[in-house]
Amino acid sequence: MGIGKRTMFQPESFNLNDFIQECKSLYGVPPRPHWVTSYYGGHDIKLILHRFGSNIIFSNGLRDPYSRGGVLENISESVLAVHTINEMKSDPEWLVKQRETEVKIIKGWMAQYYADLKAIQIKP
Repeated sequence: MGIGKRTMFQPESFNLNDFIQECKSLYGVPPRPHWVTSYYGGHDIKLILHRFGSNIIFSNGLRDPYSRGGVLENISESVLAVHTINEMKSDPEWLVKQRETEVKIIKGWMAQYYADLKAIQIKP
């Protein structure tokens, strides 16, 4: 059984021009690949996340065709990208380790929050 039969991901690489032509042919309209960015903003998402984001983990599987539009590198100390290239048919070791990494990061953020909260509490 080829990998294409064990996964939701297409075995061939994505070709935007072919996809546009297919949409025009099948539905009579072209896709708008930049619509989300235009509609919601975010033309410089790294700058926006660096200035205004905190405690965010972008979890990516790089075989996901949408991952190219995601955040694939750390933006700051608390806006992080966790990703992997090796994806298998079930919950393999890489996925378990990725989840453990994310949980460790979140627990650290929570511990820091409670430490900060305790430090500013007004004592009677």
